[in-house]
Amino acid sequence: MSSMTFYGYHGVLPQERELGQQFVVDLELQLDLRGPGKTDDPGQTVDYAGVYETVRRVVTGTPCKLIEAVAEQIAGAVLRQFAVQQVLVRVKKPAAPVPGQFGYMAVEIVRSQAKAVAGQ
Repeated sequence: MSSMTFYGYHGVLPQERELGQQFVVDLELQLDLRGPGKTDDPGQTVDYAGVYETVRRVVTGTPCKLIEAVAEQIAGAVLRQFAVQQVLVRVKKPAAPVPGQFGYMAVEIVRSQAKAVAGQ
């Protein structure tokens, strides 16, 4: 799932938390796809609309100072709510208040089910 774009209020600076800005989220989900691949049964795979909604709720929800925290919240929510073994989360901040020209500032994390369960 890539380039999911939402408006949020994350950032360290007061204007970021007051005015908000766009955030772009990419996810790579790892799960066993043999079953749904063989049976063509949607019930054996991930509800992608549900994953999208989960990401949307995190990004548009309670503001965080750091995009690292946003990425952790997304990873945790996806691992708790869906039959996913591992998730790669990339949170991009295209309009970060940094002088100079750039495409975006970003963080990328990988979290697995085993770590999510241990961290609860």
